[in-house]
Amino acid sequence: MSDNPLAIVMTGAPASGKSTTAVALGREIGAAVLDQDSMTNPLVDVIMKSMGTSDYADPRVATLTRDARYECLLQVASDCLRGGVSVILIAPFTAERADAEAWERLESRLGDAGGQVHLVWIRLEPGLLIERLVARGATRDADKVADPDGYLASVDLNPPSVRHIEVDGADNPQDQVTSIAAALTRSTR
Repeated sequence: MSDNPLAIVMTGAPASGKSTTAVALGREIGAAVLDQDSMTNPLVDVIMKSMGTSDYADPRVATLTRDARYECLLQVASDCLRGGVSVILIAPFTAERADAEAWERLESRLGDAGGQVHLVWIRLEPGLLIERLVARGATRDADKVADPDGYLASVDLNPPSVRHIEVDGADNPQDQVTSIAAALTRSTR
């Protein structure tokens, strides 16, 4: 692999296994795992409480906080990269994986901080996605599991429109890590 630190952008639907795979990959390659939820949810919770909601999907909350949440994630990632530390960023990255210009802006920003940027998409079939949401039992998923057909109609399960590494979310995390590591090795030669 290159001497430049890696900046791995991990995307996939909720419950696709982004966090689990990222932690396993972080151990394997020695990268810091930066989870947008862990970094920003405590502050978003304060905002939601002041708005009288507890729903992260509430359009008022999403509109108000999306840009700031991604900015927090990207600033910390850039700091790590400038320090020579590889990072794995966990977030939906919905706009960035669907829009080549948005992806180019993200890739440029992380690249300017010294990162060698790669997008990893965890693919998961709709039925398994709903099973995982139910099994996870998170409050934030209550509306999704109450109306699975409505939720599946609203979520983008299509692959990214930009170059990416695809892994099967049904595979166990170690197999996913092996696949990602092999793809990273091929792309950094």
